[in-house]
Amino acid sequence: MRPVNGIEFLHHPWNDHPVALVWGVRVDGVDLRARTAWATRELWRPELADQFEDQDQDRESAELIWRQHGGLGVLDFTENPFLRTADRTPLLGCPCGIWQCWPLMARVAMTPTTVTWSAFHYPERAEWGELPLGPFVFERQIYEAALSAPEVLAEDPLGPAPESLGRFP
Repeated sequence: MRPVNGIEFLHHPWNDHPVALVWGVRVDGVDLRARTAWATRELWRPELADQFEDQDQDRESAELIWRQHGGLGVLDFTENPFLRTADRTPLLGCPCGIWQCWPLMARVAMTPTTVTWSAFHYPERAEWGELPLGPFVFERQIYEAALSAPEVLAEDPLGPAPESLGRFP
């Protein structure tokens, strides 16, 4: 049997429009955006190597990777994106607010007792293939309970990018 992961859903303000709320997710207590930043760090390397000037590269690369996603914005919170099951289910959106611009997609599969997120990928970066992230398996009852009562936060919980994220060996 697979180990079961913890899941938390939350709503927090969208950075560019603080009165608008977006969905956030924590897996085993860690923001899914942070997990994605670490998982894609090496994939970004070729694109970022020439983009920033040498002295600012570490800081700017780290910020770009760390903030590559906002929460998942939806106009109607009764339309729950995390209950869709498909090979292409959006779990995170673009910071611009149009989630289709840079979505983190995954396969979501449900059984009577579990919900599994796997095959994480970016449609815009097919050459990256499946990301080194997950799979995550959640107890369905806990998943649905967390989804029905997301914590509402006063600010985006992501915090600043760790300095080590942008340092490419």
